[in-house]
Amino acid sequence: MEQVLTALSDLDSTFVRVFLAVMRYVAPALVAAILWRGCRPLLTFRREPEIWAFLIASTGKRYPVTHWENVIGQHKRCDIVLELPTVSRTHAVLTRYDDGSWTISDAGSKNGVLVNGKRVKICALEPEDRIEVGGIEMALQPVSKYQVQRLTQNRTRASTGLKSVSDLLLLTIFQLLACLGFLLSGCEEPMSVVAGFGAIIAAQWGLLAFYLGIRRPAFELETVAFLLCTMGMAAICAVKPGEAVKQVIALLLGLTVYLIVGWSLRDLERAKKMRYLAAVAGVGLLVVTLVFGKEIYGAKNWLVIGSMSIQPSELAKICFVYVGASTLERIMNKRNLIGFIIYTLMICGCLALMNDFGTALIFFCAFLMIAYLRSGSVGTIALALTALGFAGIIVLKIAPHALSRFSSWRHIWEDPLGAGYQQTRALMCIASGGLFGLGIGQGWMKNLFASDSDVVYATLSEEWGLLLSTLLVVSMLAVALFAVRSASASRSSFYTIGACTAATILVVQTMFNVLGTLDVLPLTGVTFPFVSNGGSSMICAWGLLSFIKAADTRLDASFAVRKEKGSDADE
Repeated sequence: MEQVLTALSDLDSTFVRVFLAVMRYVAPALVAAILWRGCRPLLTFRREPEIWAFLIASTGKRYPVTHWENVIGQHKRCDIVLELPTVSRTHAVLTRYDDGSWTISDAGSKNGVLVNGKRVKICALEPEDRIEVGGIEMALQPVSKYQVQRLTQNRTRASTGLKSVSDLLLLTIFQLLACLGFLLSGCEEPMSVVAGFGAIIAAQWGLLAFYLGIRRPAFELETVAFLLCTMGMAAICAVKPGEAVKQVIALLLGLTVYLIVGWSLRDLERAKKMRYLAAVAGVGLLVVTLVFGKEIYGAKNWLVIGSMSIQPSELAKICFVYVGASTLERIMNKRNLIGFIIYTLMICGCLALMNDFGTALIFFCAFLMIAYLRSGSVGTIALALTALGFAGIIVLKIAPHALSRFSSWRHIWEDPLGAGYQQTRALMCIASGGLFGLGIGQGWMKNLFASDSDVVYATLSEEWGLLLSTLLVVSMLAVALFAVRSASASRSSFYTIGACTAATILVVQTMFNVLGTLDVLPLTGVTFPFVSNGGSSMICAWGLLSFIKAADTRLDASFAVRKEKGSDADE
């Protein structure tokens, strides 16, 4: 390897200049091609209507059951609408499970739910059972095993293994060119640069090989994530190349968490049990940080263990999504929503005591998404936003650390050598980079504090160009849009809420990081997921991505989705 590096350093300077100049235009073109191939299937897949059973009334009327979780009631937004005054607005929940069994549960209705003449709270159903909802007698008729197989086969088929390999090959070419660009530009610690890019390449191909081995060839989400990780490595190699190996270790830990969380979501009953453990872990992590944490830059949100430092609030985000996600029979119980509100207050209270208001705001945005998905009430969201306004005023009165963030917001040019130093320099560097950047290793931003984390967007814009850095933001938005589009085909509200909340956290963090750098929003110090230097942030980003992966119900797409029994794939 040392001989290769020596040979590269001896190359003609004209060749080096030409290569680096060409890379300024090749890089955004390659990234655009990678994102087009990766995001297009995510945004164009068909969401076919499915019928899993019929509810047959005594009158002979047939009500199609189109989801695994179905609300029965008088309200027009219910899945099965029974327009009778004896039926409550949301009367009952009919649920299908992985093994094909069904249950019905009372959703707090006035007249209750009867099965074979007995009032029940929740009851397993057999085909011959008589169900009575608001005086309407019905029987459940599930579709046959053959029809279940047909439903599965009619789903949009995921990308083939050949397409995933070709997509990843294109990303690998970009990664090798980026690595070569750093070596030719005379970067410090070239061995760390090679190790950083090489480990990402090895990790992505290893994960794809695992997917192909279990016959789940879809790799679009992971391709986008590895592209973002690659650009994060590019920022680290420009600013602190010695930390490349540390970030790779974080990436490997993140992939481990990604697979573990995905495995837990593979079984809905197991996932529901995990949420209780996650609830304790989420609060526990923050309490431990409050007691033993170290204050850095005004926020006591770090645990320092020897030479290693972690930010537990990042890991708590994964726990928060677990706790917020629920199945329909739990959502219909208002007590559960109240319990979640109390849990959110505990989380945000701990973060406020740490002076970590940026992270608290991200949790609050996630809470708004969960509250809306669980209640469907705009009034609930308006009330929560009003409460946030009052809380924000109080925080600014009692927390000088938070107030200092807002005092310079939109006024950075009034104090360019003081409070506005970081952002004014970031804006100047973005402007100097233009659309195609100054070139690999040619930027000035690397001399600025937190140029590989809090203001990493400016570092990438300066060296790689505004066009490429904007594509990274677009890729995150595409992942979020995929989560929203997957919601209608999701097996359970648990997966819908989990995916949409995880996407909300990723997008909000991205917006806070990018718009904070541009002084459109206050600079909160939050990270750009997958891109910013930081082990805790990297692990959190991969953990959140697993919820989005679990909502992907395309045929053979997700390792977190079981195959229907009787299909040609393994369980």
